[in-house]
Amino acid sequence: MITGIRWLLRAVFLLVFLAACGTFVPRPLIATVEASSGAATHRILLLSGPIHTDIAIPLDEETRAAFSFLAETGFPLGHPDAEWLIVGWGGRAFYLETPSWSELKPLPVLRALTIDRSVLHVDLAGRIAEPQPAVAAFDIGDDQMARLRNFIADSFVRNGGVVAGIPDAGYGEIDRFFEANGYFNALFGCNTWTAAALRSAGLRTGLWNPLPQSLRLSLGVYN
Repeated sequence: MITGIRWLLRAVFLLVFLAACGTFVPRPLIATVEASSGAATHRILLLSGPIHTDIAIPLDEETRAAFSFLAETGFPLGHPDAEWLIVGWGGRAFYLETPSWSELKPLPVLRALTIDRSVLHVDLAGRIAEPQPAVAAFDIGDDQMARLRNFIADSFVRNGGVVAGIPDAGYGEIDRFFEANGYFNALFGCNTWTAAALRSAGLRTGLWNPLPQSLRLSLGVYN
């Protein structure tokens, strides 16, 4: 019994240590001049929930052109009231089968804790109020914005050059789900994808950010 408690305490200490290192050890370790150069002409948003993060990018003409492949699937990219394109990456079972906490089921949770195929959730938003606790804003330049768009676009699975939409999958009338590259698990999940996307835009994150709180903290420290 005592031995079991000791091993449990060691495991908890190890997880806390790794989480702390993942938050406070920056990635990249040294800020590059190229990453921070250029006029910050684009504002992007990190949208945080209790366990998940999304990225919102301004739905300007360049973004509409870069993601025109979404419009080809019927996604309303040209909606007149839309100001933001919102994208998040996550585990297929949990994402598709848990639109709200009240609909939580054991199997999607089990898949999320082990390994699952991944999907991208795409949505539109009008005005997003700032400041608010769930929203963090960052200003980046043209080159950084282009790299962020490319990172997101490259995350979509394509069949014959066409992105693979998931039929009849969505939480509302506008949002859509698409097949995504990569596999999801609890250690390298939605928030580590978000962190990688933000690093493509020249921002520095923690070395390992499995939770929204860790990601937001590291972004606040190093940017």
